Formats: sequence, C-alpha cells, structure tokens
Amino acid sequence: QVQLVESGGGLVQAGGSLRLSCAASGRIFSSYAMAWFRQAPGKEREFVSAIRWSGGSTYYADSVKGRFTISRDNTKNTVYLQMNSLKPEDTAVYYCAAQSVAAVTTSKSEYPYWGQGTQVTVSS
Repeated sequence: QVQLVESGGGLVQAGGSLRLSCAASGRIFSSYAMAWFRQAPGKEREFVSAIRWSGGSTYYADSVKGRFTISRDNTKNTVYLQMNSLKPEDTAVYYCAAQSVAAVTTSKSEYPYWGQGTQVTVSS
C-alpha cells in the first residue's frame, strides 16, 4: 500500500507562487510514477504534471507548461509542485497520485493511489 499526504496549499494573489508537497509512504518502488491532478468546482479532475520516481522524466499539461515545475526528493520520498505566475483559473483542489506502472500516463483512472487533496485559491 501507498499513502500520500499533500501540503502547501493556500490563498495567493494572481502572479504569486506556491509550492505543494506530497509525502509518500509505504511501498514506493523506483518505477513508480507520481503525478499532480487538480479539480475545480463543477469540473472534472484533470492532469497537471507527472514525474518518474527514478529517471526524472517530467510531463506537463499545456495549461501549466512554463509556469509549474515538478520535482522529487527520493531521500525524503517527497514530490513537489512549484507553481509560479499563478492565475485565478489555477484555483482548484490539487491531488497527488501514484501509479506502479513503468510508463507515465495522464489518465486519472490509471492511478490507484491518491492523497486527500490541498486547496489552492488564486485571487484576481
């Protein structure tokens, strides 16, 4: 089993920055992929970014490319999402997710492990 705990959400003005953290515990193997998704009120949960637990390959949704950076610290079993130049449309609950397959996917149905989510609110 894998447990994921997010932190770092909050209220920020447009143009500001936040860094989200996702602490993983349990059976995290080197082939696991870690991802961030978000869900705004009344909308589907959507892919934001992903990273292989080993190797460091990263993936981003077009809407956040150039503004968000995903990274991981394997010594701390933690994945981060640095969010810069935030916009009001980035407002959502952000979820950390993990999958045990070798290939990174952007489909939420492929991720069996989820955190509880952390709220990010960007004011205009």
